Amino acid sequence: MTPRATYRLQLHKDFTFADAEAIVPYLADFGISHAYLSPITTATRGSMHGYDVVDPTRINPELGGADAFRSLVASLRAHDMGVVIDIVPNHMGVAGAENAWWNDVLAKGRDSEFADVFDIDWKQPIVLPVLGDPLPKALADGAVVVEDDAIVAYGEHRFPLRAEDRGTTDAVEDVLDRQHYRLAWWRTADDELNWRRFFTVNELAGVRVGDPKVFERTHALIFRLWEEGLIDGVRVDHVDGLTDPADYCRTLRRRFEDGPRQDHAVIWIEKILGAGEPLAKDWGVDGTSGYDFMEEVAALLHDPAGETPLAEAWASLSGRPAEFAPEELQARQDELAWQFEGQLKSCVRAFAKLAESSDETLALTPEMLRRAIQRLLWVFPVYRTYGTGSDAPATDAAIRADVRARVEKFIPPGEGFVVDAVLAWLAGEGPGDPDLAHQAVRRFQQLSAPVAAKGVEDTAFYRYGRLLSRNDVGFDAEQFAGTIDGFHDRMTARATDWPRAMLTTATHDHKRGEDVRARLAVLSEVPDLWLKHVTTWNEVAMEALEGVDPADAYMLYQTLFGAWPEGLATDDTAGLSDFAERVNAWQQKALREAKLRSSWEAPDEDYEARCKALVERLLDPARSAEFLADLAALVTETADAAQANSLAQVALRCTVPGVPDCYQGTELADLSLVDPDNRRPVDYARRRKVLENRNDPKMAMLAELLALRGKDPELFAKGDYRPLTIEGAQADHILAFERHHGGKTLRIAVALRTTAVSDWGDTRIAFTDAPRSAAEAFADRTVYAALD
Repeated sequence: MTPRATYRLQLHKDFTFADAEAIVPYLADFGISHAYLSPITTATRGSMHGYDVVDPTRINPELGGADAFRSLVASLRAHDMGVVIDIVPNHMGVAGAENAWWNDVLAKGRDSEFADVFDIDWKQPIVLPVLGDPLPKALADGAVVVEDDAIVAYGEHRFPLRAEDRGTTDAVEDVLDRQHYRLAWWRTADDELNWRRFFTVNELAGVRVGDPKVFERTHALIFRLWEEGLIDGVRVDHVDGLTDPADYCRTLRRRFEDGPRQDHAVIWIEKILGAGEPLAKDWGVDGTSGYDFMEEVAALLHDPAGETPLAEAWASLSGRPAEFAPEELQARQDELAWQFEGQLKSCVRAFAKLAESSDETLALTPEMLRRAIQRLLWVFPVYRTYGTGSDAPATDAAIRADVRARVEKFIPPGEGFVVDAVLAWLAGEGPGDPDLAHQAVRRFQQLSAPVAAKGVEDTAFYRYGRLLSRNDVGFDAEQFAGTIDGFHDRMTARATDWPRAMLTTATHDHKRGEDVRARLAVLSEVPDLWLKHVTTWNEVAMEALEGVDPADAYMLYQTLFGAWPEGLATDDTAGLSDFAERVNAWQQKALREAKLRSSWEAPDEDYEARCKALVERLLDPARSAEFLADLAALVTETADAAQANSLAQVALRCTVPGVPDCYQGTELADLSLVDPDNRRPVDYARRRKVLENRNDPKMAMLAELLALRGKDPELFAKGDYRPLTIEGAQADHILAFERHHGGKTLRIAVALRTTAVSDWGDTRIAFTDAPRSAAEAFADRTVYAALD
């Protein structure tokens, strides 16, 4: 069953399969064809996301188990709906002694039947960075003891003993020395960890899914669910973390097709595409899970005229760079020198060993290689390349050429040949032992991806505040705005190459909700107005701003404006208090992720308290009535333009080539902030009433367009994409296109950047055989949609 429109649900102990089943009739009435579920396999107890899988062979009992899942699927099928599940091949959760496979490895070492499941360097015992102090102090404090068949740290962490050591009366130090693992101070993880983790999360261990036996063992449940007709496809989490994503995806496709079931299994991959990076067409996938579309449509909403004044204002207020590139470079350097030191050392060792295997490269010292690898990772323009050490796809060539040009100014004098040697190995063209080349290239590629993710999205995006609507997962923050022609080009290519790719504008990972971004994008159209308000706020809040960095205050202003709840009155003390609580959670995370004035590892509680006090002061009607009135006035003044942006996102998501996804609850205004704020409970009773009454513009449009998709699914699945010409004075403020298939035509026009449009005048949209004036098309709303 091919998806027509999906609805993403975040499952956890407080929203189970039964809860999902209860809203199936609503989703069906709404026009959804498939429930799109977060991971359903057994995760760490209490997990609110499911990505910390501890048993990939069982459906999570906290969600209701296999019977409840089957009941959900039966309800979906009864409503002519299907299900797509999120799968996690890259890593497993290993905290809390819940993962039986990991515990077996700790107890038996290389003799465990699961030893090959995890990506471990077996040259030394498995490093477990769980201690609050260095081991000698922990032992002296009695924090580590032996209890029956386990070593217990701090009374909560339990680690299995070797069978030979159970019941021992030996000293703790002696027992520890005999284990297959080594307890270590948590601060040593970045430097000493000898197993691959997910990004910088010590609780998630990398899985060697490239091993055929490991693949089958970890995917058996998925293929059984497919063969039984219980799922219609998968979304693959973090595909770039795998050793060979291309081979993995092809294997996944082949396994889906090998069984008795004959229909097409959808495979979407979570893949962050760099600027201009194409998705490989030979992996056997249906496209990405939509971050690239989220970036394309978000860029389209921004006015390029706002770039210079907002960049200059940011630099002046913050004292930080006006452009994003310097922030990205610094963040990558910071992360690589700190949180990825252990992986970097392993990568350098692998290349040094490879260099030693050939007379051509024997003279390359580990230090030379380290400098070259460091500098390449500083400027790598994409998450990773896809070479195997013996070959590489043709598309990697442009990436290697780009990175070579970028790295030139950072290369130490006379060491360009070292960089060239590393790039040759990435291309599969370097000398030396093929097995060693495979290992070295794998380590580089599995390092470049997390360095990009942590350096850009989880660090630089929290340091750079030119306009926060351009800082989100998968976004190119260097590009301030997109063009209509560029958007048309990308959608035309989608119709040809990726007609079944997912289209999304909100996810469980977004940093700001789709309507927060839509509202903030309006500021690119009215930078002078925005900066005038900022000046006022700095004046009226001068006392409260004392001790808070101006950069943090400026990003806070953007957040308060962008996320201001619908209908919140400036004298609603309780509502403002609730909003303050949400903003404070965002702010704490933002400060710690930025790692400039606080961090997760060493929180600056005094500074965080000052920032929290600022939020509470600004959102207190008794102390900040003037600020609140001015903020609310700006929200009201820009409301029409913000709604136009919101409707444009909805319309394009539902009508361009691809499969639209609706993230849970975002059928109404999505004014959420970064997780966990974007994973709050959804009021479905309210949404049911709104759907019935059609009294919300966003939801009404979404329901209308989903109904069109249901009326003619073939047109939306197979129709072409034809950009249309706009004529007249306001031509730059309209994007229009048609899609044709089977004698039917879909006509779409959306208004863009509308603050400058007082009337449409003589502007006309050149629909085929039916030209229409913009004034007529947008008489009732800023989107025109017709199917005939």
